[in-house]
Amino acid sequence: MSMLLFLDSLPHYTAVCSLLASSMMFSISCKGSIIVWTLVIQLVMCGRAVFATDATGSCKLKSESESERKVLNRLEALTHKNFTAEHTIGKETYTYVFQLCGDAGGVKDAGVIQIDKKSPKTPTVIGKYTATQAIGGSDWVMLIYRDGEAYDQHCSKEPRKANIMISCNRNTDMGQLEVVVEDRNRSTDCFYLFELDSSAVCPAIESHLSPGSIILIIAFVLLALYLVGGFLYQRLIVGAKGMEQFPNYAFWVEVGNLTADGCDFVCRSQNREQAPAYRGVTTESLEEEPEERDDHLLPM
Repeated sequence: MSMLLFLDSLPHYTAVCSLLASSMMFSISCKGSIIVWTLVIQLVMCGRAVFATDATGSCKLKSESESERKVLNRLEALTHKNFTAEHTIGKETYTYVFQLCGDAGGVKDAGVIQIDKKSPKTPTVIGKYTATQAIGGSDWVMLIYRDGEAYDQHCSKEPRKANIMISCNRNTDMGQLEVVVEDRNRSTDCFYLFELDSSAVCPAIESHLSPGSIILIIAFVLLALYLVGGFLYQRLIVGAKGMEQFPNYAFWVEVGNLTADGCDFVCRSQNREQAPAYRGVTTESLEEEPEERDDHLLPM
């Protein structure tokens, strides 16, 4: 129902889509492919025209400010959806319906309504989105709808007010609406308090990667592309088999051999050729032995 009301509030977009539809009927006489493409283009244009509108723009702030408008824009993901919750007070059971910047339960201008099971056809307006106040923190948003129907007997018969606390929960996009309290036991400033969890109000997770880490990631990605691309090229284009499928195989084999030779030259603990043993030189002078003569062995 909320989507239909939203579309009805865009008469100029409806007129554009009607004109486009009539132009499509004119193109029926053309070939089938032209009709199909025309239909696709028209649907895309109509869809962009409808959803380009800021959904939170329907909320009217009590005092228009840029900061509150930014808070509302954080809740864009919660629009066009009715959130319901039941609450029992004594013997009375109520159903509450909340919609962000839209007609809750189809009630015009109502952001939050209360439905009594005894008389469901006459809902009570708790707050209107035409009187909105938005307060936001780092991981929460307090949405306040004012100008609801006046109390009959409580709170000096002042208008009702709904406070919706939307808290960060990264595990859910749209949580369940819960009724916390209806504080009406005071003379003034009474309110209804609701809670809702959503990841829409969670702060963005900042990246803690250092420049060095980013460089390493880029290097690994480039290396992977080089290996995969080179492998496919060698296998599919060149027709290589086995290890020859590795890109620039001959070059990398040569690099490996040179690296091994360099490591062997620098880090080897023993030399390849053993040096001759070192012998010390005595300090005493070597006396020349007298020349032996064998003259006495000769026959006389």
